[in-house]
Amino acid sequence: MGIFKAYDIRGLYPSQIDEDICYRVGFHLAQMLEAKRLVVGQDMRVHSPGLADAVSRGMRDAGCDVIRLGLSSTPMTYHAIATLDCDGGLCVTASHNPGEYNGMKLCRAGAKPISAANGILDLEKLAAGPAPTPVASLGIEENVDLIENYADHVASFGKINAPIKVAIDVANGMAGNALGRVLKRLPNIQAAVMLEDMDGNFPVHEANPLIEENLDGLRELVKSSGARIGIAFDGDADRCCFVDEKGVTISADLMTGLLAPGFITTPGTPIVYDLRSSWAVKEEITKAGGRPIRDRVGHSFIKATMRENGAVFGGELSGHFYFQANHTCDSGMIAMVTTLNFLGLPENAGKPVSELLAGLRRYHATGEVNFRVEDKDAAIASLKEKYSKGRQDELDGITVEFGDVSDDEWWWFNVRCSNTEPLLRLNLEASSAAVRDQRRDELVALLGTPE
Repeated sequence: MGIFKAYDIRGLYPSQIDEDICYRVGFHLAQMLEAKRLVVGQDMRVHSPGLADAVSRGMRDAGCDVIRLGLSSTPMTYHAIATLDCDGGLCVTASHNPGEYNGMKLCRAGAKPISAANGILDLEKLAAGPAPTPVASLGIEENVDLIENYADHVASFGKINAPIKVAIDVANGMAGNALGRVLKRLPNIQAAVMLEDMDGNFPVHEANPLIEENLDGLRELVKSSGARIGIAFDGDADRCCFVDEKGVTISADLMTGLLAPGFITTPGTPIVYDLRSSWAVKEEITKAGGRPIRDRVGHSFIKATMRENGAVFGGELSGHFYFQANHTCDSGMIAMVTTLNFLGLPENAGKPVSELLAGLRRYHATGEVNFRVEDKDAAIASLKEKYSKGRQDELDGITVEFGDVSDDEWWWFNVRCSNTEPLLRLNLEASSAAVRDQRRDELVALLGTPE
């Protein structure tokens, strides 16, 4: 079908994903989990109510009771699954994709993710089979209004003791569902907010803060409002990205490095970061007395590694930030609150964000560069051979390192297959901009024209 991805189910509506597929997923998810009670949330896309209805009907036809949240961000759905008496659930959402897309993000009990490695591919096979036959004893549906409870949960992370100005781009996405309630609970946040109304057509710009031009409106709002920092949410509010007071994008790996020391309370506190991150991240964690744990890309891997190691915090280059105190789940809004806590600390009061970040911006990265490659495995094998003199690992794709930060000149790169698109993704970092550009051009020549 092509819609059953590594971390979720996602496709164009109605050509790739429709009510029939959602009914089948709901039915087979309930049976796969042997569930008695499941949670269903939905985002603000035009077709989400109908798809959520179909999911609920499938679950009930499998004999499972359903808790309907109504409008819900993905993090609020995680919170519901982790705190209500249930066996798992899902959120009908296509995250940051344009309005013509829809999909589902799925969890087991405790908000543990269901991925291709532990259930999504099984659901794909079952959904492609015969139409399900409803069981004799159907489940029932109940509506639960969790929004105030969720706003309390997010606000509980706030320790903001002095007024702070912030600019926020909701991008007409699901952050608008709870943001106003959270801000009322944290009155020291003086927020200038744009595109707060939820609109599944995304009339102004796509709700993907990783695309630089999507941050242009936020940059203007930061400057016009005198905000210390700008925050942009994605469509389902599980991610956020930042710009400093000058409107300069702050990469999410550097935000991980900036925030991580605040979570390190005892020597050896584990912090998880993904392998695309700057070497500055592991250095900051180590310097603060923590234990840096490098992991492969993807929320299901990061969450599992955090649970295995008892990690209190984690971050990914894609703008996902994870908190043990948030059921070991990602939340863009809790990342916002945590960042404002940091900026409000006495030692940071009045300091521009660009100044606080200056020390972390010490190396030179390309950011993620994408290539459409027919034979991805062959391309990675070729890189492995060509760069055989470097230190290599294959935790996720191939990472090759040349030199160390103590050397005058060093560089490293990672090339991995996208888990969501037919692409190879390159990340490269070096000791200088000149070395970065030289090595980037070398790899581009091998991999082809970037997307």
